[in-house]
Amino acid sequence: MSYRKHIEESSSEPVRCAVLTISDTRTPETDTSGRRMRELLVEGKHQVVDSQILPDEPLKIQELIKRWLGRSDIDAILTNGGTGVSRRDQTMDVIDGLLDRVLPGFGELFRMLSWEEIGSGAMLSRAEGGIARDKLLFALPGSTAAVELGMKKLILPELKHLLNQIRK
Repeated sequence: MSYRKHIEESSSEPVRCAVLTISDTRTPETDTSGRRMRELLVEGKHQVVDSQILPDEPLKIQELIKRWLGRSDIDAILTNGGTGVSRRDQTMDVIDGLLDRVLPGFGELFRMLSWEEIGSGAMLSRAEGGIARDKLLFALPGSTAAVELGMKKLILPELKHLLNQIRK
């Protein structure tokens, strides 16, 4: 079956998403990246069923994501923040431990697209996507520009298709 046919056969139902901002400094008022992620999901006709902000504390992140993975009303978890290389950026270690299958193309493409916008600084991103307990899990950097890029170019065009594929 062709790629286009797969896309056409993907569910018309909205994908039910949870959004997590990982930041030691952001508040609901200053969380432009999480807000933009939620806006783009709604514009894409998806549902945001939960949204939170947590500091880059591995145990808190792991606890929340595990709780979301256990919820039947969540199909996809999208995070922003904590994907860099500083000592405080521990998010990816948590997410790596939760993924059953990695989608290597997501991180590769995200960094390629980032390189086109910001140059060699793109290599600092550990953005990643994968599947955990039959749910989609994407981790994007915390900048609003990175959220825009990842959501518009990669996640939103494939969200329904990916969900359809992992449920086969």
